Amino acid sequence: MIAIDTNIIIRLLANDEPAQYKKAYTVFNTQEIFIPDTVILETEWVLRYAYEFSPKEICDSLTKLFGLKNIHLSNPASIFQAIDWHRKGLDFSDALHLTQCQQHKKLYTFDKAFATKAKKQSNCIVELL
Repeated sequence: MIAIDTNIIIRLLANDEPAQYKKAYTVFNTQEIFIPDTVILETEWVLRYAYEFSPKEICDSLTKLFGLKNIHLSNPASIFQAIDWHRKGLDFSDALHLTQCQQHKKLYTFDKAFATKAKKQSNCIVELL
């Protein structure tokens, strides 16, 4: 199994550099691939800011990519939950943070939008400090 960096995923999803896209495509079609959570987080950020993907486009792209049989994630349930919460309006990074706090009673934040959007999404209460 190999691991990949953010730019490999970006080349595949954005298809903006033909030579690199071809190499990324080949890797995705011939290798067992591990994608670290940090790469997933960075991928969402790059797709949103550099490529102006909408939340729906990001969620659809990541869901399809992570659904491939040769893709391995450290915690697939957590990643798919974050994608679902992002689809429902949570910022992706906030959603990913929240998925990793499920065994805790509260997650404190200064981010009012996060606290508001996270209501009733999780057993972990997102509370303003």
